Amino acid sequence: MGRRLASARTLALMLGLGGFLSACGQGQMLFPERDKGESAPRMANEKRETVFGNEGLFGGKNKTEQGGGGIGVNSFLWRASLDTLAFMPIANADPFGGTILTDWYQLPETPSERFKLNVFIIDRALRSDGVRVTVFKQVRDASGNWVDTKVDPKMNGDIENSILTRARQLRLVSE
Repeated sequence: MGRRLASARTLALMLGLGGFLSACGQGQMLFPERDKGESAPRMANEKRETVFGNEGLFGGKNKTEQGGGGIGVNSFLWRASLDTLAFMPIANADPFGGTILTDWYQLPETPSERFKLNVFIIDRALRSDGVRVTVFKQVRDASGNWVDTKVDPKMNGDIENSILTRARQLRLVSE
């Protein structure tokens, strides 16, 4: 019974591969609209079609005017966010999605509390509403367990303002 099953599987695999390979050898082109292969010679000014479009994966030359230079969000806000959070351990950073997630960080002065931040860059332009910060705070209870506590909403705004100030500085230096 086991040998029959193995033989049947082998036969099915061979038939499938044979069918696939025979379809390739019909002498027809799979993409008839393309008449030049990758190795065909090109004129120096002739553009090559790519899956990333005319501007490529990282965009064209004008993307840096709005601070986009190669990433999915405003590069000044991105760099400023990383600079502002440099003292915290970064758990995840996605420059194309504009997300920075930190790990928990304890201030040396207050070892009984710790903070975690989520930063979202939501615009390609350098604007005051282009960045959102969410702060999480935990404190140790009497048994030594970490318990979530309420964060002063002003703290979110203060960190956003620090990021925006740094982003403006970076933009001025780049001009």
